[in-house]
Amino acid sequence: MEQNWNGLKSQCMHCRACGLCETRHNVVFGVGNPQAEVLFIGEGPGENEDLQGEPFVGRAGKLLDLMLEAVGLSRKHNIYIANMVKCRPPQNRDPLPEEQEACAHWLAEQIRLISPKIVVCLGRIAAFHFISPDFKVTRQHGEFIEKDGILYMGMFHPAAILRNPNQKPVAFDDFVTLRDKVQEICTHTTLTFD
Repeated sequence: MEQNWNGLKSQCMHCRACGLCETRHNVVFGVGNPQAEVLFIGEGPGENEDLQGEPFVGRAGKLLDLMLEAVGLSRKHNIYIANMVKCRPPQNRDPLPEEQEACAHWLAEQIRLISPKIVVCLGRIAAFHFISPDFKVTRQHGEFIEKDGILYMGMFHPAAILRNPNQKPVAFDDFVTLRDKVQEICTHTTLTFD
């Protein structure tokens, strides 16, 4: 798997399939354990992610890390984090359908190689794509939907929680629900509390 993973990453780093390649600083392939049973998917890199080449490294990423650590999950040990698109859309706008389509094969191959048991969709863009085009994050967050042997869960995007801190308690409840499901079905995932 390591050879396939490294080859995929190397190819992705040189991608020029859509116009986002013209303005990027870095391709943001993903971060974490590529053998994780839990995969988090966001919509696309923001400014900090584009500059550092890693997903969720700004304020939203710090909040995500705190919530993950509180339930024993960590990008260093037992999850993987990727995005729908690997390059930053200008002004952090939503990735356009054609940009998502141009990038879809990279994420599809990541999913194939990781073979996760649980996929967590952070925000509406990822949830629309993987769960349902009429998914409502405000109503359906924290629910598990099984598709093709994988459990999908939609969650509030950490940036949305920063904009509306009243959502923090209910968002954290989703992380607790996730932890419980990980303990139930993920046989190779050890929760870590640093």
